[in-house]
Amino acid sequence: MKAEVKKNVMTYEGLRALEEELEDLKVNRRKEVAQKIQEARELGDLSENAEYSAAKEEQNEIEARIEQIDALLKNAEVADVDEKAKGDVITVGSTVKLFDEEFEEEVEYKIVGSSEANILQNKISNESPVGKALIGKKKNQKISVETANGVLKFKIISVTK
Repeated sequence: MKAEVKKNVMTYEGLRALEEELEDLKVNRRKEVAQKIQEARELGDLSENAEYSAAKEEQNEIEARIEQIDALLKNAEVADVDEKAKGDVITVGSTVKLFDEEFEEEVEYKIVGSSEANILQNKISNESPVGKALIGKKKNQKISVETANGVLKFKIISVTK
């Protein structure tokens, strides 16, 4: 019995960003680090060569990131953001304006796949507690979300695709 492979749900923009990063790593960064390694080798004794060690470590980090992106892309599933079919229902790819009832302020989040989540850019994962609570909801609905820091309460002000 095969283990179920988890799909990486992401927006089209997130997919393109990963593809571009992968291309840059394979085409540019690999060449740059290979050049650094070559230059460090030419300095002589590799056992005490900090430049060589740093370049090899950078090479390992690049290869690890390439593997990570390959795995994400292999299981990528682009969220269907069909504006007509979904109407004002919140899906992955939706930008949602909420009213935070505790702090009495508006907040705006874009719902993205977990690999794209970045709270500093107000991008929250569809798998996060708030993201899960929002999926399938519409404008003017209220949600309560149980988190480690207590219950968060929001009213959905607007939904855009």
